[in-house]
Amino acid sequence: MVSSRWFARRFPTLRTSQPSVAGCYGVFLSADLFLFFAFYELVIVPKYFLIAVFGSTNKEYGAMKLTLYSFFGGMLVFIGILTGYVTAGSLDLNQLSQFQFSPQLQSWAFPVLFLGFAVLAGIWPLHTWAPTGHVAAPTAGSMLLAGIVMKLGSYAGLRVAMNLFPQGFQMWSKWIVFLAVVGIVYAAAVALRQRDLKFVIGYSSVSHMGFVLLGLGAATALSVSGAVLQMFSHGVIAALLFAVAGRMIYRRTHTRDLDALAGLNLGRALPFAAFTFVIAAAASMGIPGFSGFAAEITILIGASKTYPLAVWITGAGMVLVAAFTLRALKQSFFGETKPDVHLQQARVALDPDWNEQQPITTAEKCGACLLMFTTFVVGVYPKLLLDRIMPAVEAMRFLK
Repeated sequence: MVSSRWFARRFPTLRTSQPSVAGCYGVFLSADLFLFFAFYELVIVPKYFLIAVFGSTNKEYGAMKLTLYSFFGGMLVFIGILTGYVTAGSLDLNQLSQFQFSPQLQSWAFPVLFLGFAVLAGIWPLHTWAPTGHVAAPTAGSMLLAGIVMKLGSYAGLRVAMNLFPQGFQMWSKWIVFLAVVGIVYAAAVALRQRDLKFVIGYSSVSHMGFVLLGLGAATALSVSGAVLQMFSHGVIAALLFAVAGRMIYRRTHTRDLDALAGLNLGRALPFAAFTFVIAAAASMGIPGFSGFAAEITILIGASKTYPLAVWITGAGMVLVAAFTLRALKQSFFGETKPDVHLQQARVALDPDWNEQQPITTAEKCGACLLMFTTFVVGVYPKLLLDRIMPAVEAMRFLK
């Protein structure tokens, strides 16, 4: 009790984020559709207060936009769940997954239910809440939002919508693949034009979630397994990127503008932050040896069997991903130092009083190292997770 109170005082965002974390656990553990929906909605309200109270840039706008989009998706989810309950007379997910819904009902119930979940996953064109919410949220909120909350939408779409209405999914799978490919390319192109580092990472999240939707839409055992692996991988990588951008950079420079950061040569001032961002950028670009590569190559190999053209177009998106990631890396840490700026180890030139400027703390280093270690281990040995993912995926009804 004393420990929890101390943490709440020391980290004020902790108390606000605890209900969202509890809701996430509830979504992953629920076998009853009512409890599933209740926990799913529980995640939304604390996110509003987390951003509106503790956020920064346009925090009221970002919080309200995120909440309205989430409630719109929740309304569609409620309609889909109510339809399933009225038709089957049960809310037990195991029983519902065995019930044979009519093709006519599935043809409209599936897109309603899946779209409701996909809003939270950042599907194009209902993705605009995600970059705005990421930028407005505090660092802990951005890490939670990108690392876990966005994955709830794709996980729920897989576990509930696709498994309950497999015939409806087959009717609409081409459109899911289309929206996924557009989202990958569009979000990567927009990220290439952003000047705020958090906006770059926010649009990067939308682009990488497009790979998840591509894997789900392709509906092969390999592509869906890759999509689940990508949920885990992107959660780790996005959390690491936001930790560097918000906790290590913004906290010390009070700016996320790439043009301003380019003149500070933070690679020399904050070497650990630079090293961490290099590792996170490599994982995000899909460099072999990191979890991003293992997940994306699994998705592309699986999707190439059913949608080869989509895989080729996705390749263009991957080039754009590499372009905006390298641009953000160069401007954030390896820009040209201004002549009148004198740097010293672990100090940032923007701060007028260097004596009050804190270096990278041990806690920050430990957290970053844990995330880097995770993405490396999964990248080197993805079988560690795929052996547990593939048997569950192969038992589902919608596979082609």
